[in-house]
Amino acid sequence: MNERTLGATGPAVSALGLGTMGMSDLYGPADEAESIATIHAALDAGITLLDTADFYGEGHNELLIRDALRTRAREDVVISVKFGARKQPGGAFQHGPYDTTPVGVRDRLAYTLRRLGTDHVDIYRPARLDPDVPIEDTVGAIAEMVRAGYVRHIGLSEVGAHTLRRAAAVHPIADLQIEYSLLSRGIEADILPTARELGIGITAYGVLSRGLLSGHWSPDRALAAGDFRGAGPRFRGEALAANLRLAEALRKVAEGIGATVAQVAIAWVASRGEDIVPLVGARRRDRLAESLGAEGLALSAGDLAAIEAAVPAGAAAGDRYAAAQMALLDSERSV
Repeated sequence: MNERTLGATGPAVSALGLGTMGMSDLYGPADEAESIATIHAALDAGITLLDTADFYGEGHNELLIRDALRTRAREDVVISVKFGARKQPGGAFQHGPYDTTPVGVRDRLAYTLRRLGTDHVDIYRPARLDPDVPIEDTVGAIAEMVRAGYVRHIGLSEVGAHTLRRAAAVHPIADLQIEYSLLSRGIEADILPTARELGIGITAYGVLSRGLLSGHWSPDRALAAGDFRGAGPRFRGEALAANLRLAEALRKVAEGIGATVAQVAIAWVASRGEDIVPLVGARRRDRLAESLGAEGLALSAGDLAAIEAAVPAGAAAGDRYAAAQMALLDSERSV
């Protein structure tokens, strides 16, 4: 697989990364043996970037990655970890700010290192910000962990352009992890140009818009217990119907290209720049195999025009999160 470098100071990683959230949390039950087999298949295919969070499955996801990497060389894998979300017994997220304090940085990193069975994390990032904790304090605390050797690079997640500038003034930032897809293009106006100005790469999650652009979603699909998409504005009522019409329009374009809807959606994100690495969230080997087909898919200027005509910027119906979650996103605030 081809490689891309995360920003001016970050590591070289595979052109596609594997997001592992769904193997432990938020999308309903997953098969652990299949999840580990999927991670192995991704590594065998040349994927080197694994993305996780310490709160996915209350630590289960980090333990899953540890088990999957037992037979692999640690230096061959770039592990990206988000931290900060607070949960309750039973898995529900607690209301209130994320823990991005310097004390929280050190505390949560200690547990992450133990669960992953490693002496360092390649990229460490707050998942969201506490507006009462200056970003300078959070990044400064992670920078101390860089100097101590426990972290290799600092990343951010879902922050706006102003916060990117403040963070980069404290320590080089390797990448910004943020939602970016044909249905979520909000970063293009200000955040993406600022990241490029500062030499910060993009790891794009939600490239299939949580399944809406997978080509496998149907209007009558029943969601499993614990699947948070059931509360998502894009997955309900008329909004779901409108978004699936966009997916069908994309399917017609994909058929003309000789690819699947998912492959075209992933390849479109990858085409937006060499500084962007799409994260695919496959939790089964068959879905992974389909996603991997996007890596070699070269989209012509005509293909790109047809894709954007099928799914124009701003065409998505509904916000990408429910209102309470949208309020937590620094990336959605105007400064």
